[in-house]
Amino acid sequence: MAALGLLSIAVVVTLLIESQGRAAGPIVAGAAALAAAALLAELQSVRLSPQAEVSVSTLPIVLAAVLYGPLAAICVSAASLLPTLRPPYARWLTWTSTRALAATAAGITAHMIDPSRSHGIATVVAAVCAATVAEHVANLGLSCFLGRLRGLTLRELASLASPVLIAIPLYVPVTAMLVFSYRVVSPWSVALFLFPALVAQKLFLLYQEQRQTSRELASAMESKERANLSFAAALVATLDARDRYTAGHSAAVAAYARDIACRLGLSPDRQQLAHLAGLVHDIGKIGLPPGLLEKVGPLTLDERRQMEAHPSIGERILRNVEGYEEIADVVRHHHERMDGQGYPDGLTAYEIPLLARVLAVADAYDAMTSDRPYRDAMSSDVARLRLAQGVGTQFDTAVVAAFEAILANAPATYSSGAGESEPNPAAPVRLRVIAS
Repeated sequence: MAALGLLSIAVVVTLLIESQGRAAGPIVAGAAALAAAALLAELQSVRLSPQAEVSVSTLPIVLAAVLYGPLAAICVSAASLLPTLRPPYARWLTWTSTRALAATAAGITAHMIDPSRSHGIATVVAAVCAATVAEHVANLGLSCFLGRLRGLTLRELASLASPVLIAIPLYVPVTAMLVFSYRVVSPWSVALFLFPALVAQKLFLLYQEQRQTSRELASAMESKERANLSFAAALVATLDARDRYTAGHSAAVAAYARDIACRLGLSPDRQQLAHLAGLVHDIGKIGLPPGLLEKVGPLTLDERRQMEAHPSIGERILRNVEGYEEIADVVRHHHERMDGQGYPDGLTAYEIPLLARVLAVADAYDAMTSDRPYRDAMSSDVARLRLAQGVGTQFDTAVVAAFEAILANAPATYSSGAGESEPNPAAPVRLRVIAS
């Protein structure tokens, strides 16, 4: 900090000595106006990250460097940081010295390219572009050096470069236009700076608001997904506590349904919906009479009718949950058949929602490969044969074909509903079932 301060003072003294004897009136007035604009811009700086802020104060600094030289640019840069003149004062000294040296680099670079202050637009644009790059590179280089001394990581330092990428294409055209107007039209045209400065500041504010809104939306979506899964898991736990023979069935069906949806090329949102519907597809069974689920022998006609009511019961339960309306429809129709002989509504073919057709195949397969009070579990080969036999009458052909393609490459633990897998939308080879 001492080195920065001494170097800045030496630069200012040198420039003061070099500028003796020149008329300073117009320069002082113009620099004062730009200093006021830079101060106003700095008061409205926009935070892009915990390590970086951006404002349009660089624009009047570069404008002063090109129009009036490095000394005026230093004055404008120092004025822009007056709002930070508070403890710790060492921080203010560091920032002011860094910005003063960057302004000096901008002024010297502009003078080297355009020493005669040409009225040619090409020369003006070249001088402005070079001055802008010099100011940002010098400022960024010194900031990164100081950041390393303070222990910032390379990743944190890299985030400091984002304002440069935003500023250069925005500042150069505006500043070049103002310089050209100042030299060709009238010095009073520098007052036009206020309009583009306000526009640029508004763009930065909109950028910040858009980023903040995106973060909040992503957080809200993640929170909603966690809430959905937690609610579904609680319903499944309730059902598993009621019927020990189907414990884990819902979790396995959910994974199968998700993987089939993936294989069919459905969107990630539809895959997630299939997973949630699978978790809660049997929740209506908690409304069945005691002893019905655990009955060992065959069901009577009346008992079968009671059992067939569980999709409707599940739909009524889920219909009262916000955001579960579509899942409620899938649950209601997961026992429909392609030939119209299913329940509760006797829908046929493509009247049945696609995810309900997916759920029907996943549910039937896991039921066949699981132990039940009235029979032992079937092997995977037998269950797959039963699915093939039901194509066109009970099950959707495309859904069965997709599930068969998954099972053909799956390990034995997956086929039995007891393992873990990781679905791959393109070529599901190693798959996952989450079983409780």
